[in-house]
Amino acid sequence: MTLNLSPKQSAVQRIVLAVIALWGLGVIAAVELGLYQPIPRALIGPIIVAGAVLPFLAYRRVPALRDYIEALGVRRLTVFHVWRVLAVPVFLWYGATGRLPNVMAQDAAWGDLISASLALAMVFLPERRRSYWLFHIIGLADLVIAIGTGLAFTLLGDPRMGAIITLPLALIPLYGVGITAATHLMAFDLLVRKRGLGEDLTSSHRLARHT
Repeated sequence: MTLNLSPKQSAVQRIVLAVIALWGLGVIAAVELGLYQPIPRALIGPIIVAGAVLPFLAYRRVPALRDYIEALGVRRLTVFHVWRVLAVPVFLWYGATGRLPNVMAQDAAWGDLISASLALAMVFLPERRRSYWLFHIIGLADLVIAIGTGLAFTLLGDPRMGAIITLPLALIPLYGVGITAATHLMAFDLLVRKRGLGEDLTSSHRLARHT
């Protein structure tokens, strides 16, 4: 998967990587300084959702960023989700030690394991537009279920939900989930517009339009 970027796209890539790094450092600093503590727990869910929506809106409204994501392509956006395997032991440990509701921890852990495994499988499978759709639907559904379950326990007043603003767990919902969900939304947009696909898929779509 060689990535050939124009000078402009390379500049955008550097900006994107810098923003991602600063975002992660910002979350760590905010947790360490206790900045999340005064925020009502019920608002953490909307903050997590905003972490996905804002990058997607930037992608939609900034042509240079959109061109860069198209250059990355659906395949790279899909393989990126292999990272979710790193969240599995974190959720299992928090659940096993009673620091998170075990139901939530188990659902999040196994959902991430399935998503990461499917993303890895996509490396070895032929590129098929239908497969990409299926993966990103499953992957986004996992995030929606995890966020919804966490919000339900929060609204029920479960004190263990306070763990989501402690390290290292905070990096998953307040950082990883936003980036991950945004890549799902970007992939959906590329699939709808038939952009950022492999050469074979792109050629087949062009052929279909002329037959």
